Amino acid sequence: MAAVKDPYKTLGVDKKASDDEIKKAYRKLARQYHPDTNQGDKAAEERFKEVQSAYAILSDPAKRKEYDSGGGIFGGGFPPGGAGGGGFGGFGDILSDLFGGAGPGRTARPERGRDLETDVHISFEQAMEGGQVSVTVPLAAPCPTCRGTGAKPGTMPTVCSRCHGRGVEAESQGLFSISQPCRQCHGTGTEISDPCSTCRGSGQTRQVKRYAVNIPAGVRDGSRVRLSGKGEAGPRGGPPGDVYVVTHVAESPIFKRRGENLEVDVPITIPEAIRGATIEVPTLSATKRIRVPPGTQHGTVQRLRGEGPPKLGDRGRGDMHYRLQIDVPNSLSKEQAEVVDELATVINGNPRERLLSQRR
Repeated sequence: MAAVKDPYKTLGVDKKASDDEIKKAYRKLARQYHPDTNQGDKAAEERFKEVQSAYAILSDPAKRKEYDSGGGIFGGGFPPGGAGGGGFGGFGDILSDLFGGAGPGRTARPERGRDLETDVHISFEQAMEGGQVSVTVPLAAPCPTCRGTGAKPGTMPTVCSRCHGRGVEAESQGLFSISQPCRQCHGTGTEISDPCSTCRGSGQTRQVKRYAVNIPAGVRDGSRVRLSGKGEAGPRGGPPGDVYVVTHVAESPIFKRRGENLEVDVPITIPEAIRGATIEVPTLSATKRIRVPPGTQHGTVQRLRGEGPPKLGDRGRGDMHYRLQIDVPNSLSKEQAEVVDELATVINGNPRERLLSQRR
């Protein structure tokens, strides 16, 4: 093996780096410069080789010790088992972990299907009470003609003649051999000589599924309801993904959502604020009466416990907050103006006196 660049600098680690730190740095750089993600980029390919060479040295305790003491000149190639055969794990295992390759002697594994997302628009009342709604979801489903095999009915896929069913093939990169998805079967491990006429060999067709979704009481705008196993079917017989239903809740003209509670603006008259009163206010199911104490200030909030929206997960209900707002008339009749003047005479004094005195 010829002289190589400083492996510590190549991996961006300190000379006192631990085995785990070296492996973590290698994984990050191998993922960044791997030929599968940089097709046609010669610079990335060369950088990938440098990263591999550096890791081959630092992952082997003997080679690392030799480099630290001998200036980085090596001879005699790698020990049996390939680059990085000693130490804490070879390239094959790490690259398989990074890029999902089947690896030597393994067959292409079934994969989980894609998760899908769809929207549903519901009223404020539906969000508070819960209920069942219908959604339609376009997805790729197993072909009904070939039942997902991709082969014409009466025939079956055969083992790929190039990769012999592994789904990957090895490509020489100088001193190293890199596993890549098989170019003939595209990683499936099988070949279809007589494809299904419906799906043209893909094993899947685009279909529209209709599902009934149980919306739990108390959902918010943007809540996600999961339909387990209703997503797209997995390749090579893998399990299906899920469908996530995103709720869009219409606004209420009365209630405003504030976390787990609801808020209502309640107008009160000036006499009610001054003398106090018992007033009727709306709830989610009907109405209730609350007491406005004498001298109530504008913006005062009264709370009714447990009258708010249901909490998800059967955790009871939130509260209802009533924000009392003093309703000031825009104009007064002659009689009203006379009464206000009389009131101003009786209730004298300057409420801003204390505020202004602090400026003097």
